Amino acid sequence: MIWRIYAKGTTVMQNIGIPRRPNDARENEKTPINWHRGLYRIWLLISAAWILAWTIEFILSGIEGKFKTAGDFLEIPVLLFGPPIAVFILAVAASWAFRGFRVDGSPPGK
Repeated sequence: MIWRIYAKGTTVMQNIGIPRRPNDARENEKTPINWHRGLYRIWLLISAAWILAWTIEFILSGIEGKFKTAGDFLEIPVLLFGPPIAVFILAVAASWAFRGFRVDGSPPGK
C-alpha cells in the first residue's frame, strides 16, 4: 500500500484503484436508458421461462399418457407460443401508443 504523509503527521492512503466515475462527470447528468432493448430482453427471458415450463408439463403429460387425440397435440404450439407472441404484440402496440404523446419536433428517445 502506498501511504502519503501530510503536514502534522497525518497519513492518507493513496487511491490507486479504478475510479468510480470520471473526474469530469457532472452530477446533474441523467444516465440514458434504452427502454426498448431492456424490455425486449425481459420479454425474451419471460418467454423462454414460459416455453420451458410448458415443455416440461407436456413431457410429463406425455409420459403419463394424457395425449390421446389429435386435438391434444394441436394445443401444444398454441400454449407454447401464443402468450409470448400476444405479449410482444401488446408491447409493440403500447410503444406505438406512447409515441403518439411525444411533442412534435423533439428528438426520438427524449
